[in-house]
Amino acid sequence: MPFVTLGGITLHHRYVAANGSTPPLVFINSLGTDFRIWDEIVTALEGQMPLLVYDKRGHGLSDIGDIRSIDDHVDDLSALIDHFGLEKVVLCGLSVGGMIAQGLYARRPEIVEAMILCDTAHKIGTADSWNTRIATVESKGIQAIADGVLKVWFTPAFHSARVAELDGYWNMMTRQSTAGYIGTCAAVRDADFTDAARRIVVPTLCVAGDQDGSTPPDLVRSLAALIPGARFELIRDAGHIPCVEQPEALTTLIRDFVASLSCGETHG
Repeated sequence: MPFVTLGGITLHHRYVAANGSTPPLVFINSLGTDFRIWDEIVTALEGQMPLLVYDKRGHGLSDIGDIRSIDDHVDDLSALIDHFGLEKVVLCGLSVGGMIAQGLYARRPEIVEAMILCDTAHKIGTADSWNTRIATVESKGIQAIADGVLKVWFTPAFHSARVAELDGYWNMMTRQSTAGYIGTCAAVRDADFTDAARRIVVPTLCVAGDQDGSTPPDLVRSLAALIPGARFELIRDAGHIPCVEQPEALTTLIRDFVASLSCGETHG
């Protein structure tokens, strides 16, 4: 398994090379997950464009580190991109991963070719809602909130028809580091990219599951409205994690969006 230590943080990652001139696509996973949520997307796109997935700090097999703000996650992503010598990338971030993508663009816009922002926003939740979640996890563990979180991650149809997978994602969430989870909750709580979103000038695709209870479609639409020329797409029959629930639909959107970049099409 590939690991690299950057800035004192060891990151678990996977890089899949490809021929051609398409810029690498970098995936950034959501709160409480690791990079395996992208497996079906990576398999479908492998060979068509370079692909990079990684476990963000405090998640999966990466170091927990000290998470004080979104900037800590941006530090890791920036260093990982430099490690591979990537001059231009397309970022695809889900939930907090989308906030990390926005943070990298705000810091280093010159390396971002385009962005795919999935089930995310310029600001997610309220201080009270995040503080309540943090207090619960601190006192009772991630298990205490897992059932409620999975209800917004996946649709009722997923819960009834894909029980084994649901169990697997419950395991994934509850086995994350408590410190990493709480630190990232606090980072999301304190992050606000409302002003920064208005300064994004690269092609941007905003995507939402139509049954997302965590970052509802209207919230994702509000992010797209802030970004000049951004495009909004709704994925049917999906909750907060469409890369797991509707991977074919998300893959099609990603493939078409990346193809439009090479054709010189403008966003909007």
